[in-house]
Amino acid sequence: MAKLRLSGLNAVQRQSLVISLTAFFTGLLLIALISVLVLITVRGGAYFWPKPIYSVALTPISPPALATEQVLPKETAPKETAQVVTLLANVFDDEAKSEIRLKYADALNPYGTQLLVERERIKRIDLAKNSAEIKLNDGRQVMAVPENVVTPEGANIPLAKLPQIMESVALISDEITKLNKQFLAPIHESLSRFDNRDVAADAPAREKLVAQFNEYQQRVRSLETQRDQYKLAVSFADGQPFSIPIFTIQSVDFVSRLTGFEKWKVAIGEVFVFLTESPKQANTSGGVFPALFGTVLMVFIMTIIVTPFGVMAAIYLSEYAPNTALTTIIRVSVSNMAGVPSIVYGVFGLGFFVYTLGGSIDSLFFSDTLPAPTMGSPGIFWAALTMAILTLPVVIVATEEGLRRVPEGLKAGSYALGATKIETIVRTILPIASPGIMTGVILAIARAAGEVAPLMLVGAVKFAPALPIDGEFPFLHLDRQFMHLGVLIYDSAFHSQTDAKSASMMFAACLLLLVVVFVLNILAVLLRTRLRKRYLKG
Repeated sequence: MAKLRLSGLNAVQRQSLVISLTAFFTGLLLIALISVLVLITVRGGAYFWPKPIYSVALTPISPPALATEQVLPKETAPKETAQVVTLLANVFDDEAKSEIRLKYADALNPYGTQLLVERERIKRIDLAKNSAEIKLNDGRQVMAVPENVVTPEGANIPLAKLPQIMESVALISDEITKLNKQFLAPIHESLSRFDNRDVAADAPAREKLVAQFNEYQQRVRSLETQRDQYKLAVSFADGQPFSIPIFTIQSVDFVSRLTGFEKWKVAIGEVFVFLTESPKQANTSGGVFPALFGTVLMVFIMTIIVTPFGVMAAIYLSEYAPNTALTTIIRVSVSNMAGVPSIVYGVFGLGFFVYTLGGSIDSLFFSDTLPAPTMGSPGIFWAALTMAILTLPVVIVATEEGLRRVPEGLKAGSYALGATKIETIVRTILPIASPGIMTGVILAIARAAGEVAPLMLVGAVKFAPALPIDGEFPFLHLDRQFMHLGVLIYDSAFHSQTDAKSASMMFAACLLLLVVVFVLNILAVLLRTRLRKRYLKG
C-alpha cells in the first residue's frame, strides 16, 4: 500500500518527501551530536568549577543501617555518638533524589570520604563560608576551617600572612632541591663509580667526597627540619584540630564565599593545572599533561610513518599495477583490512613488532644490556607503527580515490611534453591528488587518536615515569612507554563508579581528547584547503 502511495506522487512531491526525510534524519544526528558534546562539556567542566563546602547536620543511625548506606567500608564512617553529627562536605546529588551523596571530611578522614545517606536523615545544610578547600601537592584535598599558621618558633601567625609564609617555605624547598641536584647527586654518582672500581674506603679522594656528602646532607636535613615546622592549623566541623605542613599545600581556596568572577578565576587556574601537571592519586586528580603529550607525539610519529607508505601503495595500485585478478584481490584485501578489529592489530604489533622485530634489534645492537630488553619491550615507536598499520588502508583508499580524479588529459599532456612517468607522477598527479591524500591523513589521525585497546598492548600505560622526549641524548626515546588520553579515560572509568570527582576528571579528559582530535583535523583540513586552492583552481 505504501509503495502504491509513493508511486502515485508526482516528481516534485517525491523530491520534497526525500528532502524532508533527509532533513529530519540530519536534524536527529545533529541533536545527538550536540547532546553528547553538551553532556561531556557539563560533566567535564565540573572538574574545574569550585564546589561549595556545606555544613551538613545528620541524625545518628544504627550500625547495621550504616553498613548499607556507605559507599566505602564501615570503619571509615564518622563516629555518631551525639544527637546530631555535623560534617563539612561537598554535595554531589540534586534535590530530586531520595538519597544524597556527600564527600565529607573530619578528624578521622581529613582527606575526604564518600558517603551515601537518605535525605530524611539530613537535618540542616548550611553554606560553610569559613571552610576552605586545601589542595595538596600529592593530589589530595582537605576540607576544613583554617585557624592560623604555626612557625618553627611555635608562634601563631594570622591567616592573612599565609601567602608570604608559603613563598618563604617554597624558597626553602627550592634550596633543598638545588642542594640535591647540584651537589648530592653528583657526589653520589662519583661514590658509585668508586664502588665499581673497588676504591678503598680510606682512599683520600673517597674520604674527601664522603665528607662533602655528609656536609651537604646535614644542610639538607637542617633545611627540611626547618621547612617541616611551618604548619597550617585547621579544624573540622566537630572542632577537632588538624595540622598540615605548609610545604605540602598547593592552594587554599575559600570556595564557599567566592564571587562569580573569583570562581571563574579558580576554574581557569584549574584548567592550567589540568593541562600542565601529571596525574595524581592513581589518576583521580591532578593533570593530564603526560597523556596529552604522549597522544600528540604518537599521532605525529604515526602520521610520518603511514603517509609515505600509504601514498606509495596507492600510486602502485593506480599507476603501475596491471588490471588483473591479483590486483583486484589486493584492493579488496586493503578495503577489508579497515574492518579488522583494532585489538587484532594490537596482538600483531605485540607479537611481530615488539617480540620478533624488537628482540632481533636487541640481539644485534643492545646485546650488552640483555636480558633486560631495550627495543624488545612495548614503547611509543611500536605503538605508532602498529597504529600506522591499522590506519594504512584508510590512507591507501583515500589516496587512490584522489589519484583517479586526476584528468587523463593532464597525464597525456605531461607525456606529450617529454616528461617521464616518475616526473608526471611527482609534478602533475601528486599535487592535484594532494587534497585526497590529506583526506586520508585526516581520517587516519581521527582514528588513531581515539584507539585504546591496541595501544595498551604495545606501549601505552597507566603511568609513565618519564616522557619520551627529554634533555638526555638522543632526546627522543622511542623505546619508552607513554601515557595516552584514551587509556587515562579507560582507567578513570573504574574510579568514577564510587568517586564523583574521578567521574568529572574522566569527562574532562574526554573533552580534551575531542579538542585534540578537532585541532589536529582542523590543521589537516586547512592544509587540504590550501592545496586544493593551489592546484585545483580551474
